[in-house]
Amino acid sequence: MFEHHHPYKPFIHEDTTKLIVGTLPPPRFYKGKLKPGDVDFCYGSIDGLLWPILDKVFDLKLSYETTTQAVLERKQFLKSRNIGVCDIVASCVREKIDASDAGMTAVVLRDVVHYLEKYPNINTLLFTGGNSKNGPEYFFRKHLKQYHIRMDLISNELPRIHQFKLEGNFDARIIKTVSLISPSGSANRSIGGIPLYKKRKAENPNYSTLDYRAEQYKRFF
Repeated sequence: MFEHHHPYKPFIHEDTTKLIVGTLPPPRFYKGKLKPGDVDFCYGSIDGLLWPILDKVFDLKLSYETTTQAVLERKQFLKSRNIGVCDIVASCVREKIDASDAGMTAVVLRDVVHYLEKYPNINTLLFTGGNSKNGPEYFFRKHLKQYHIRMDLISNELPRIHQFKLEGNFDARIIKTVSLISPSGSANRSIGGIPLYKKRKAENPNYSTLDYRAEQYKRFF
């Protein structure tokens, strides 16, 4: 059995309006045994696609290497767009040392609601995955139940959009959630079955799953 802890604190600042919410980086980030091309920061896996997607959308010309400069580039971008990162999983136990969400057991969740209360400018949560078991939206729903808060469906079209009301000390505010297609390569097969992707692919044989993600993410970042 392997205890897998999140290696990074939430990256949030006073002006943050949008919060990226995922689960956990691959175990090697916690163990400090990075692969060539990994960036020692949130979503820094060389195998992941979040930063390539955002690089494509915003033409960031990011470095993909284990350097301080690569981390700084990502932090500067997030701050410039008032975006934060607060993954929902604090720790879990795994039988296999891999990065699959399905393999997580004994999951301990972060108190994301606490951060929403602490940073009142946050109005949108961007889930890097949907409501499938052990995905970020799945865990966030469980988390909200502890506060007796309900998520209401706003749009059932992909990506699905919900909202919920957060009662503050002085007033309530509405927070929107967007369940983006996962930036993990394992989501490529599900993208292949999406009608819009099929339409784009038929129009342009060079159209890729990365292009599809970039189109979707651009609408909300």
